[in-house]
Amino acid sequence: MFRKAAVPTVSNGNYLQGQANGKLSSMDSGQPAQEGKVVLKKKVTLLRGISIIIGTIIGAGIFISPKGILKNTGSVGMSLTVWTVCGILSLFGALCYAELGTCIKKSGGHYTYILEAFGPLPAFVRVWVELLIIRPAATAVISLAFGRYILEPFFMQCEIPELAIKLITAVGITLVMVLNSTSVSWSARIQMFLTFCKLVAILIIIVPGVIQLIKGETQHFKNAFAGNDASVMGLPLAFYSGMYAYSGWFYLNFVTEEVENPEKNIPLAICISMIIVTVGYVLTNVAYFTTISAGELLLSKAVAVTFAERLMGSFSLAVPVFVALSCFGSMNGGVFAVSRMFFVASREGHLPEILSMIHVRKHTPLPAVIVLHPLTMIMLFNGDLYSLLNFLSFARWLFIGLVVAGLIYLRYKRPDMPRPFKVPLFIPALFSFTCLFMVALSLYSDPVNTGIGFAITLTGIPAYYLFIVWDNKPKWFRKLLGK
Repeated sequence: MFRKAAVPTVSNGNYLQGQANGKLSSMDSGQPAQEGKVVLKKKVTLLRGISIIIGTIIGAGIFISPKGILKNTGSVGMSLTVWTVCGILSLFGALCYAELGTCIKKSGGHYTYILEAFGPLPAFVRVWVELLIIRPAATAVISLAFGRYILEPFFMQCEIPELAIKLITAVGITLVMVLNSTSVSWSARIQMFLTFCKLVAILIIIVPGVIQLIKGETQHFKNAFAGNDASVMGLPLAFYSGMYAYSGWFYLNFVTEEVENPEKNIPLAICISMIIVTVGYVLTNVAYFTTISAGELLLSKAVAVTFAERLMGSFSLAVPVFVALSCFGSMNGGVFAVSRMFFVASREGHLPEILSMIHVRKHTPLPAVIVLHPLTMIMLFNGDLYSLLNFLSFARWLFIGLVVAGLIYLRYKRPDMPRPFKVPLFIPALFSFTCLFMVALSLYSDPVNTGIGFAITLTGIPAYYLFIVWDNKPKWFRKLLGK
């Protein structure tokens, strides 16, 4: 198994350069700090951790189009059941990551846990796909939703020009990158504010919905489980949509080294966040059905806007603004967390060394943040974003399932590892089975797109042997890699 020895970290100009190509001791290892050493500071408190999770999970989907689950379940009652069950399953996955985050105190999330359990090759493939396709495409998609809804109040009577959407989207992406490059504290503070805005937006929907229920507006809940029967393929696809809506609970594990008292704050932040999000999602969908029938919901392009127009009159103009702020929060949280994965992968020798540098004064992983900007812009203006996400959506669940299976494997491989937080074994077993089932389902239901995504993922294997294992590289090739 390829893994080079660790090399001490050294100062290099305005940045700290992490030159390690193997395992590095975590920030909580108890080793004395080296003279001149610069590290990412522990600035993520419990409240900031909660805001990272909630602020990244809640994007545009719950406000715009929760109809995917309704379409595949066939009834109001079954759709609400799927929303609830997906929340519980996501909580199970989050609890597994809480255990991993408290016993492996290194940032990097999926990448770090796969590296610890299964070695460098699958870990490299994970970060390879994330850097080249998944994160730039995902950031571009959520940013496009931000651009569309921030312009919505100015184009109420006409279609928004696509060029205007892309230009304002580019400004939003740049603003997020600058924010995350400049200050960890300000990025976290803005994330807390945007999370507050998201919760206010959800309450703006839930409170009128509860008032409607008190008034007796329950006609859409009568015979809630009657309707079109869910097909054998439809119900699993509904779970797939639901799990995607809850995805984001793992982002706090990307910044473990920056969390204050991680043994306590990581499990607490994850549990509190998942309970809030699950209750919020279910109640929001209940609120929709107090005013909108199942048929009308399936025809609506933006369910929250339709709901607000019926109950709030002119105040409905505020809803697109809240949706835009929600999208911006997801952009900010995603960039903040995933840049740490690239930072750690560089520190382990799997990405160019420049990505493991920390700005001496700002204490931000500036190169790891900036690398996303040109890739995201390319996706925004040239890429077929939705096809790329369809190609690679299975890869996310494949690797998450692999991480949780790795938790079970580490229980037997390293039984003496300190585990301040430990989940019952049936939780990782059930969750990893669910993830792998969704991967198998995607291969069966959409073999062409999933096959293309699988092929793209497999390109990480030759890339690993070319960039990492091959020692006799030409001098120009080494310079290109920054070595």
